[in-house]
Formats: sequence, structure tokens, C-alpha cells
Amino acid sequence: MAINNPQQVSGLLRFITAGSVDDGKSTLIGRLLFDSKNLQVDQLSAVEASSKKRGMQQIDLSLITDGLLAEREQGITIDVAYRYFATPARKFIVGDSPGHVQYTRNMVTAASSADLAIVLIDAENGVKSQTRRHLYLAHWVGVPHVVFAVNKMDKVGFSQEIYRMIEEECSQLARSVGFSNIHVIPVSALEGDNITVKGDRLHWYSGPTLLEYLEKAPAAQDTEVQPMRFSVQRVTRLNRENIRTNSGFEDIDTRGYQGLVISGQLNVGDEVVIQPGGYRSQVKKLLNASGKFVEAVFAQESITVFLEQDLDISRGAMFSDVSLVGQVSKDFDAELCWFDEDPLDTNRTYLIKQTSNVAKVRLQSINQLVDVETLQKSLHPSGMKMNDIGHVSLKSQIQLSFDSFETNPGTGAFILIDEVSNRTVAAGTIR
Repeated sequence: MAINNPQQVSGLLRFITAGSVDDGKSTLIGRLLFDSKNLQVDQLSAVEASSKKRGMQQIDLSLITDGLLAEREQGITIDVAYRYFATPARKFIVGDSPGHVQYTRNMVTAASSADLAIVLIDAENGVKSQTRRHLYLAHWVGVPHVVFAVNKMDKVGFSQEIYRMIEEECSQLARSVGFSNIHVIPVSALEGDNITVKGDRLHWYSGPTLLEYLEKAPAAQDTEVQPMRFSVQRVTRLNRENIRTNSGFEDIDTRGYQGLVISGQLNVGDEVVIQPGGYRSQVKKLLNASGKFVEAVFAQESITVFLEQDLDISRGAMFSDVSLVGQVSKDFDAELCWFDEDPLDTNRTYLIKQTSNVAKVRLQSINQLVDVETLQKSLHPSGMKMNDIGHVSLKSQIQLSFDSFETNPGTGAFILIDEVSNRTVAAGTIR
């Protein structure tokens, strides 16, 4: 019988801002923090001083998230800036991702853990190439919800006609990518209209303010409803000389398998399948990170698992629910986004990092590339360059245990690493 997790319900929402450069992402977050009174006095003083140094008559809210010196000097976002804030209704973690094409990989990193993406549109310029790329990537990494913020409405006289045109274009674009629940909100991040308070200049708009929408937006799907997956990170032998629990010394002299519950729920007494290999065993004990033996553990908990039998299991092994076993193979297809300035070299191997596995992998074929402008797919291209997105076939040196990304993002996602430079060159999702 499943045991309810007391921490299952949470008011926390993780979201990112996305879109093209200069669409106002950093200013939007600064306005949210400023108007919701989530700035400390010293933070506000530092931003005011930086604004004056740049010759500005009013505070530059974009500087609140632009923490790197290079960002403040250039007036752009390079790294992903995370900020925590709260209202009486909810807690938030927001990631301000860069809009420049060369920092697309940073946006993917931010989106991979987000419940929602705010995609900004400059009301003067409309949808751009990077807007389409960010929207596609948000859906690709599994962001479940998207809201468009049509920003800089003050630059177009708060025109309802311009808003309606952009609203229609955004709705069509989001549906073509795969989003179904779509909201388009007109705002002015610079002047504060419709961020936390509607104001009089958007009297024709009857929907929620951006903050009202965020306070009621659903979080991502709970990983506990997915099939149980436990990834082994370390195998250790514990005995009563090197382990002490809260109840005293325990008489243990057996292998312990330490790692992360990626999804689902694991209970004492559960029968599990260990892949690769297909071994079966029963869970004897569960020891949590606090040194307590527990009856059940849940998704995203680190744990030591003791089985009824000692088995030859090593790092990278996957424990699965016997009724819902994942796939095991050296060969798989994936959607790949290439991050590196050097193009993909089809004649060499890379390292794949998937769950706790690190292994050599070779590209078998590039099956198609996606044109982010038209969302059309070109078949059998010759290569991949920076920011290209495509469908590929890969072959690993060892067998991997995985699920499709749609079924379980925790086991269906991976990165590729350059063996020589140790750079992360690509991110992928198994299809």
C-alpha cells in the first residue's frame, strides 16, 4: 500500500523568463520583485547606485537580476539569474534566462526545472527568431505551461489592436509547437502596467495581471505518480562499526546501494527489477540521509537501499517497478540541441551523461533538423552546428536503462560532453 508523502503539496512555482534579446526579461523580473516588495534595502541601494553611474534618471530594474559585472557593463543577461520571492498567496523561484543566441544553452538549463515559462514579446517588434527558438525549447524540455507577456505596451500607446494581432500570432505559434493552454497578457515592465496592478491604460483588457496569473498557475506534474526509478550512484558495504542510526548501532553487514529516487515511491518489501541484467530482488531496508530506517521513500530523495540478496550491481544500475520496467539498450533515438561553437563531428565519440551513467557514445545518423522559423523539418542533413535542433540516432558503448522523455523526464534526458575539453556540447531527450 502506498504511503502518502506529507511534503507532496507545495505552493512553490518555478518559472523562467524567455524570449529574444532586449524584450525586457530582466526588467520584468525586477518590476515583479520591486512592486511585490521583495527587495532588500541594500539590494535597492546597489541598483540605484548602478543606475546613476550609467547616467539614468530613474532606477534601472533590469540590474536587479544582472549580477555579473559583464552583464551590468553591457546591459545584457549572460548567465541564468535565479531569484526567490513570495506573496501572501505563493512562493516563487524565477530564472532570468539570456536572450542572445550564443547563450541558448543557458536558457535550456533554466527551462529544464521550470513549471512555467513567461515568453516575452516586444510589442513594437513582435515575434522574433529567438522567441520561436525559446518557445520550441521550452516545450522540448518539458515545460508544461507557457504564458506570453506582450511587453513595452507603453511604446505602442497601449494599442488594443496591436495586442490582438500579437495575441493571435502567439496563440498559433504555441499550438503549432504543442502547447494547449495558452495565455497572452499585455504589460509594461518599465512602467508597471498589468504586472501587479492593472492600471487605467489597459482598461480594455479583462484578464488577470501577470502576478495574479502566476499565483494561480499549476505547478508541474508530480514525479511521484510516475513509475518508480532508483538510480544507483555508489555501492558500499556497511557494518555496525561504521553506521550508527538514531536508535543505536544496527547489526548490518551487507551491500548498500546509494542513490536517488528519480520518480515514484519505493517501499520496504517491494520487489524490484535491476537493469541492465534483469535481476530481481526484494527491498529489505531503506536508510535515509539522516541515518533513519524508514518504510518508504519518495521522488527526489537520496537513500541507501538494502536488498534481500547481495547482487553484482554497480554505479549506473537502475531499480524499476516490476510492473513498469524501463527500456534497456545501447541504441536509441533522441531530439538533440547542439550547444557548442564547434559543430558536431560525426567521426568521433562523445561522453553521454544519463542519470548516473557516463559512457562513450557515437552518432549513428542525423535524421532531421528543425527550422525554428517555420517549424519545418529537413531530412537527412549533413551536420549540426551551434543551436541546431534535430532528431538523431545514437549508440552507447554500454547498455543504458531509460524511458522516453515524455514518460519520465528524469531517465529520458541526457547531456553530451566533449571528451577532451570536458565542455557540455549538447543536451538531448530520448524519444
